[in-house]
Amino acid sequence: MTEDCPTVIDLTVDDRTIQAPEGSSVLAACLAADIYIPHLCWLEADRPADAPAACRLCFVEIDGVAQPVTACTIAVEQGMVVHTATDAVRDLQKTALKLLLSVHRVDCKRCPANEACALQEIAAFLGTGLGCKPFERVLKEPEIDPRHPMLDYYPNRCVLCGLCVRVCDLRGQGLQLSFAGRGFDTVVGYFGAASEAAAACRSCRACVQACPTGALVKKSAPER
Repeated sequence: MTEDCPTVIDLTVDDRTIQAPEGSSVLAACLAADIYIPHLCWLEADRPADAPAACRLCFVEIDGVAQPVTACTIAVEQGMVVHTATDAVRDLQKTALKLLLSVHRVDCKRCPANEACALQEIAAFLGTGLGCKPFERVLKEPEIDPRHPMLDYYPNRCVLCGLCVRVCDLRGQGLQLSFAGRGFDTVVGYFGAASEAAAACRSCRACVQACPTGALVKKSAPER
């Protein structure tokens, strides 16, 4: 008895033919083929139907589709023709990046994510630098939220990608992180009393490892 093999889809990306399993997103297919598309909020386990598309960076153009679309939410189709570097795509990506940078403290030398930061990588790829013009930079107060017993949270480093919240939930040990606030005041917060959070988080650093910008940092010593 043989197991059913997944159907393989052929598609063309930037004049190159690649293959991907049926049901894969365009983003997953491109990344697996070493075709980089900027992104911040995607997890490898994401399917097109449930990808959040929160960062608005992974735009592509597809023949037969009138407007650019987010690559994480579109499933591959046989014969699909994808363009990742058109002027329209780049304009959308640069605007999304500048909006993120407009609420970001650019202080790379003091950031633990320096030289491993997703914003640095995307800015270098797009050739934009880390400025936010024509947008004004507006930052939150306070600079550091130390209330979590195991972590320090830096809201002006946070891009609200949601990866920390999602990997915390995927652990299956009780959600400790969540979004709080609205609009510009949205931040990452945590549930429960300090002792409960400490017990759940002491042996887990999934959120710190998932954060692409150094917004969550392990405390040097747990609070008691």
